[in-house]
Amino acid sequence: MLETLSIRNLAVVEAVEVHFYPGFHVLTGETGAGKSIIIDALGLVVGGRGSADSIRYGTDKAEMEALFSLPAAHPVWETLERLGITAQPEEHLIIRREITSQGKSTSRVNGQMVNLSMLREIGEQLVNIHGQHEHQNLLKAERHLGLLDTYGEAVIGPLKADYQEKYTAFAKVEKELRELQETSQKAYQMLDLYRFQLEEISSAGLKPGEDELLAEERVKLSHSEKMMDSVSGAYELLYDRQGLESIGNVISRLEDAVRYDEKGLKSVLDQLQSSYYQLEDAAFQLRDYREEIEFNPARLEDIENRLDLISGLRRKYGDSVEQILAYYEQISHETDLLENKDEYIEKLTVKRDGLLSILMEAAEALSQARRRCAADLAAQVEGELKDLQMERTSLQVKMDILEDPRGVEYQDRRYRLTRQGIDSAEFMISPNPGEPLRPLSKIASGGELARIMLAMKSIFARHDAIPVLIFDEVDTGVSGRAAQSIADKLYKLSSTCQVFSITHLPQVACMADHQYLIRKKVEDGRTMTEVESLTAEGRVMELARMLGGVEITEKTLHHAQEMLGLAEASKAAAG
Repeated sequence: MLETLSIRNLAVVEAVEVHFYPGFHVLTGETGAGKSIIIDALGLVVGGRGSADSIRYGTDKAEMEALFSLPAAHPVWETLERLGITAQPEEHLIIRREITSQGKSTSRVNGQMVNLSMLREIGEQLVNIHGQHEHQNLLKAERHLGLLDTYGEAVIGPLKADYQEKYTAFAKVEKELRELQETSQKAYQMLDLYRFQLEEISSAGLKPGEDELLAEERVKLSHSEKMMDSVSGAYELLYDRQGLESIGNVISRLEDAVRYDEKGLKSVLDQLQSSYYQLEDAAFQLRDYREEIEFNPARLEDIENRLDLISGLRRKYGDSVEQILAYYEQISHETDLLENKDEYIEKLTVKRDGLLSILMEAAEALSQARRRCAADLAAQVEGELKDLQMERTSLQVKMDILEDPRGVEYQDRRYRLTRQGIDSAEFMISPNPGEPLRPLSKIASGGELARIMLAMKSIFARHDAIPVLIFDEVDTGVSGRAAQSIADKLYKLSSTCQVFSITHLPQVACMADHQYLIRKKVEDGRTMTEVESLTAEGRVMELARMLGGVEITEKTLHHAQEMLGLAEASKAAAG
C-alpha cells in the first residue's frame, strides 16, 4: 500500500506530506481547493507526463516522493530485479521524481536513477488512476477488446501470445510474397545492370580485409631502402660494433665484485644479465628482419594497380571490401529472385498457406476463449451493477469476426488479420427490460458510465495485483441511492486494495475509513494548498459543509453525525 506521499512546489502546493493507511480514503474540499493536485502528484510519481508549467511559481523544481510497503509476493519485485534495481521485499519501496523549471525530469527508485519508461513500467504495477477521461474511453468500442483480454488474462493471455508468435511468422512470409508479386517493370530493367555489377565484382576476386593488407605492404615496399638503412644501422650499433661485447665486459667485472658484496651488487648484476639476453635476442631479430626486407618494384606496381581497382569498386559499391562483398550478396539474391520469380512465388505461396492454416487454428482457439470470457465478464458486470442500483440493466459483450473483402482469404472467407487476432468486441447495454441492447455510446449517461466503470474496476481488482486504486470524482452525475451504492462499492473494494476517491458527495465521504480535507489559504500574499487528516470532529464539520454549503446549522451537524453513525453500522454489518 501507499504509506506516505510528499509534495514540494507543485502548482499551489508549497510543501505537503500526507500519511495513508489501509482501507478507503476520501479527499474532500471546496471546488478549486487543489484536490486533484494530490492525485496528479501521485500520477507523476508513477510515470505520468510532467512539464515545467506544473512547478510552483518562483521555484526551480517540483519534487514528489512516495513510500510503498508491499508483500514479498508482489510482482513488482521481479520487475525491479529485471530492470537491475536493487530492492529487498522486506524493505519499503521509495519512488522519487523531480521536474525542473527547464522541463527536465529525474526519477529514482530506492535511490537508483531510472528513465521514464522504466518508471512507468514499475508504476503500472503499483497505482491505477481512474478519472473522467476513462468514461470517454469506455465509449470507444476499439478499447473493449483490450478490457476483455485484461479480464481473461489467465485464459486468454497464453493463447494470445501463441497467436502473436504465429502471426509474426506469417506476416513476414506474406510481406515477402507480396513484394515479389508486386515486382515492377523497373526492377526487371535493373536486371541487366545487376548482371554487369555481379560480373565486375566477381572478376575482381576480392577477399575480406585485402585492401588493408595491401596498403600495409605498399607502405613497406615504398620505403624499403630507408628501412634497410635504419634496421642495418641499428643492428650494427647493437651487435657488430661491440655494443653487446661492452655489456658483457661489465657483467664479467661485476661477477668478480659480487663475491665480496652480494647484497649490494647482486640485483644490479641480475638486471644487466637479463638486459644482455634481451638485447642479444633483439639483435638476432633485427638481423632476420633485415634479411626479409624486399626490394621489389614489380610487386609494388602490382599492389598499386590492385589498390586502384579496389578503390574504383569502393566508389561504386561501398566504403570497404566487406561492404562491396555484402552488396554483391544482396544483388545476387535480388537477381536470383527476378530470374526465378515464378519458382520463388510458388514456394512462398506454399509456405504462406501452411503458416496461414496454423495461424487460423490459433486465431480460432483465441476467439473461442474470448467468447467464453466475454460471457463470464458480462455476467459478473451485471452482478456488480445490481449492487450499484442498476439491477434491471443487461450487459453483453458483442463478439464479431473481423472480415474484409480485401483481407486474407481462408476457407472461402476473407479475414482482417491483426496482431490482436480476428475478433472485435463491443459492450452492449440495455438499461431497462424490454429495450434492445445498444452500444454504450448510444444510451449510457455519465452516471451510468461511472457505475459501469466502477463495476469493471471491482472485477479487475480481483484479477490483478495493483495495490492502490484512485477514483477522481467517479461519482459525478449520480445522487441518492446510486450515490450510496457507489459508496458501498468503493468501501467493499477497499477490502482487497487501498482505495482513494476525490468526492463531493457526503454519501461517499461518510463511508471512508480516512478523510482528508484539502483547502487553500493565503499566506504572505501567496496562495497555497494544505492537507488535513480529519479527526472524528473534523469529519462531522466537513460533512456538514458538504450537506449544507456555506452555512453550517445544528440540523446539518446532526445530519452529518447521523450519516457517520449509519455508515459505521453499515461497515460493521458488512464485516
